[in-house]
Amino acid sequence: MAHWLLKSEPSAYSWDQLVKEKRTSWTGVRNFQAAINLKAMKAGDRCFFYHSGEGKDIVGIVEVVKTAYPDPTDKDGKAVTVDIKAVQPVKQPVTLAAIKADPKFKDFKLVRQSRLSVVPVSDEHWKLLMKMSDTK
Repeated sequence: MAHWLLKSEPSAYSWDQLVKEKRTSWTGVRNFQAAINLKAMKAGDRCFFYHSGEGKDIVGIVEVVKTAYPDPTDKDGKAVTVDIKAVQPVKQPVTLAAIKADPKFKDFKLVRQSRLSVVPVSDEHWKLLMKMSDTK
């Protein structure tokens, strides 16, 4: 199982919205590298749900329930989306500031490619972030 981090502006789509809806399609991703990451996702992969812009913190955990397929919001027909479902909130949100302050995250894509909306999370970083979030 691979791990990922999905970023969303809370004003565009929030963790609370996902919890209410239970499941959603992760549409609107147009960046080439982010799309490659979406295409690499498998059903059962776990992802951190990260609020960007406002908050700048990991707030929940989601699971990929449907692998990449054409994004219906893309008029050009090039973009893909995946379906995700809410799994659980983290007990303690993990801020970007806390991540940047820890030298173990110097190579973490969230830090190195901060504008990328879908990033892989190594097993080591996943374990560290789970510990920081006090989540099991």
